[in-house]
This record gives sequence, C-alpha cells and structure tokens, in this order.
Amino acid sequence: MLSLLAAALLTIPDAAGDTRGDGSYTLPSRPPLAASALDLRELRVETVNGKLRLTVALGSVQNLWNAPLGYSAGVIDIFVKSRLGGASTLDSLGFVTPAQQGWQYHIRVDGFGSSLEFVPDGKATPVRKDTPLTVRLSGSAVQVDTPIPAGQYGYWVTSSVYSPFTTDGLLRPSVGGGSASVSSTRPNAPVPVDVLSGGDQARAYAQGVLQPVGRTRDRRALLLLGLAAAGLLVCVIATVRVWRKSRV
Repeated sequence: MLSLLAAALLTIPDAAGDTRGDGSYTLPSRPPLAASALDLRELRVETVNGKLRLTVALGSVQNLWNAPLGYSAGVIDIFVKSRLGGASTLDSLGFVTPAQQGWQYHIRVDGFGSSLEFVPDGKATPVRKDTPLTVRLSGSAVQVDTPIPAGQYGYWVTSSVYSPFTTDGLLRPSVGGGSASVSSTRPNAPVPVDVLSGGDQARAYAQGVLQPVGRTRDRRALLLLGLAAAGLLVCVIATVRVWRKSRV
C-alpha cells in the first residue's frame, strides 16, 4: 500500500570518484577506509504519505565500526530549503550558503543514529526537534523518512568521514595528519570529503560557498515581485488616466 502512496519528486546525480574534497584531501588508511563508501552518487527525493523520503546513494557500503545501521564509514548531512530566510551556515562543516539561500531543516545521519534541526519562521538559529527519523540501509543507499511536508525544495548534501572519537562524530581534516586522519593542504578546510554539487566542486571548497541543488529559487518571492510590478503598473495607468481627464 505504501508504494502506491509514494511518488518521485527529484533525482540528482553526482560524479563518481570525487571523495577528495578540493582534490587534495587524503583519506585515512587506518582503519582502511574505502573511498567509494563516502562517494555521493545520487540524491532521490520522494513523497510518501505526504512527507519527504530522502535517499542518498553511495558508491559502496562499509561498516568499519560495526554500527547497527550497517554503515559507519561516514556521516551524511542533508540541509533542506523550504522557504525564504533560514540559516546560512551549514552547521560546523566549513561551508555557507549563497546569499538569500538559507536552509530550514538539517538532517544528520551516521551508523549509530540521526538528528533533525529546524529553523523557525523569522529566525536564523536552528533548534533541535525530537521527532524520530526512520533510517534504513537499502543496498548502497541510506534512506531517511522525514516529518518534512512534501514539496519542491532546495538541498545541500555532504559526506564526511565518521569518527567515534569526536563529540559530533566528524573527523575533521588537518594539515600533515597521520594515517588515522583526513589530510588537507590547507588549515581549516571544509569537513566533508564529498558534496552534492551541480557545478565545480573544487570552487565550492576554495570559496567555502556551497550551491544548493533542486529548486534553488523560492517561487513565492517571484510571485511577490510580480504582484508588486502589477500593482505599480496599475498605479501608472490610473495616474495617466487622471492626467488625461484633467487635460480635457
């Protein structure tokens, strides 16, 4: 029955073999980490019973830390833009959104659990929501059933190396790190080793600005602009008519 109530909204592919950040990242070799297990391949967005189901396809699955999900190589972050406003910083990942492209929902998934944050109307600071997420592994894809109402939204998706030895589960890049580190050529490099990008991934890392994919413009803003233009046109026409009558 659920399959009858599910409908595909969006599918966005990502290039294979780009789990090196800006091109200079080196993945840990201890424990031996498969690059394909962190390689974003696709985001699929569906509506199931009026809510979003988000599926992030990876190159492969690796469970180095014996997580109950069956996958523990990485941490997947999904940010969702559903309206105007929102937060402009992509958590502590080292990326910001373009101007006027803030997010309203943030989902984080690793092999041991998940979390959901939400930015209330008129605010720019997210708050934690206690609503549980249903997360499952489907082949080499991580599937998340969310409480987010179905709609045409914008998305930011990132893949980072998981570590059980940090407070947030993220293994951050370092310059000249050892075999258990993500190595980068520059300090304070963005945390993800791969991002879902519709353009130049290296440029996103260099600038620290990650472009959203999916619906990147809020149609309500365009509608308001159209209404304002129509109102201005009506005022101009009315003014011209009054002026002509006064000339008669």
